Amino acid sequence: MTDKQTIGFIGLGVMGGPMCRNVEKKHAGRVLMLDREPAAIAALSDTKAEAAVNLEALAAAADVIFLSLPGGPQVEAVCTAIQASARPGTVVVDLSTTPVSVARDVGKRLQAAGFDFADAPVARTREAAQRGELSIMVGADSGVFARVKPLLDYMGSDVTHCGEIGCGQVVKLINNALVFENTLALAEMMVVGQRAGVAPETLLGAVAKGSGDSFVLRSHGMKSMLPRDFPERAFSTRYAIKDLSYALDMAAECGLAAPGAELTMQRLKASEQAGNGEKYHPAVLQLIDPE
Repeated sequence: MTDKQTIGFIGLGVMGGPMCRNVEKKHAGRVLMLDREPAAIAALSDTKAEAAVNLEALAAAADVIFLSLPGGPQVEAVCTAIQASARPGTVVVDLSTTPVSVARDVGKRLQAAGFDFADAPVARTREAAQRGELSIMVGADSGVFARVKPLLDYMGSDVTHCGEIGCGQVVKLINNALVFENTLALAEMMVVGQRAGVAPETLLGAVAKGSGDSFVLRSHGMKSMLPRDFPERAFSTRYAIKDLSYALDMAAECGLAAPGAELTMQRLKASEQAGNGEKYHPAVLQLIDPE
């Protein structure tokens, strides 16, 4: 039974922490957690989730292991350790964002060793993670998807089976590239509008009523760019550069140029060099209009 499985959760950062909290709240079985930062584990000390002694102990005990890690190299390293310690038949579900090739290589290696694997990157905000309302894009065979879908429902309100292993990452990378390009376009037009005589709050309010409306306008624009609030420990410029680099690599592997994404990458890198590396990525507005 799904509700009796032991779940392991590795990576309790900005998104992983809230996701693990939702898992422990909604899952009747045992939940083990692991992070290299003691403060991340301490933040969940008010829950029933148990801190694992180490990765090997967590892997040996869990039926399903969720990963929420910074990127491809970390996922590859952790999956190598899991393969050495977990029981055959264990399911590894990677909630991180990685290159498509990494998802497919890791999946092939784990499957050959008797494990199941799904790439299941997540979209939406930290607040959505706290509410359990993430969009989760899953790459897995149909049997594995059926097994993990009830568990992913603990964390997401929209769980989409996108295809075989790697397809979750394809959709996630395209989603993020569109967000970054939209954010840059919005930043440019906010500054143009202001210099042409329209206050940014008036501009966004009016555009939100027309065909230029978007999630980026309402979330990134109204909540962050209008007040010029670009906190750290949100989706940083550095993370945006990482994800966009994966999307550009994917486009190149498909034999396609993506000049819009390439321009956005140039702007994000310039924003990082201007001191916004750890700030929420809509800080690219400050590159265009430092005030």
